[in-house]
Amino acid sequence: MTDKQSKNIKEDTAVNQRIHELIKKIDRNPQKIENYLKLATELIDQGSFAQATQLLEQAKHLVEHPQDLDYDLAVCYYMQGDFDKSLTLLNQIPNDDLVLYQKALVFLKLGQGQKALAHVLTIKQVDDKVLELLGDIWLSLGELSEARTCYEKISPNKRTAKVYFMLGISILDSDREKATSYLKNAKEKDPEYFKQAQEQYGAILKMVNEAEKKND
Repeated sequence: MTDKQSKNIKEDTAVNQRIHELIKKIDRNPQKIENYLKLATELIDQGSFAQATQLLEQAKHLVEHPQDLDYDLAVCYYMQGDFDKSLTLLNQIPNDDLVLYQKALVFLKLGQGQKALAHVLTIKQVDDKVLELLGDIWLSLGELSEARTCYEKISPNKRTAKVYFMLGISILDSDREKATSYLKNAKEKDPEYFKQAQEQYGAILKMVNEAEKKND
């Protein structure tokens, strides 16, 4: 057994233990909202979105303030691709940075880039996560320069494979050498993601390659 396999087993055991403890706490006190939210977070982190959704939907009938579950439930709907249902819930929650961010995510998925942009520009505390989303929105609107500016504000030591890939895409037509370097970084950080992204954006990469050949 490799060190990585051993580490994964330990992490899985710890997660299962936390889930088991939270289930016991919910059984003891089914009206306490905090335990539902913690358990839903654990399930979401494990990719068990349907289970998290079911948990929160059932909890709404048991807790004193069911509306306090709405944000997490909206996230669950979003993760399962039920964007309209997610948005309906989010519209019932007063806007803060978290809600604005989630709404922007939903609008982006719905192909409503301008609405997504309007919401994300209203966020007060702009962190790396917000910059990444803003870059994604500008990219969806075809504004490559604005997208690049947002991605570049994320410090190199915090850039994910996705950020590096999107940086490469955003400057592919203006700085081929730098774009190639960014794409290489993306591949080194996460080869699996790079392969998926390459397939997703294959048409763009091909178009730029063909344009370059014509200019040679």
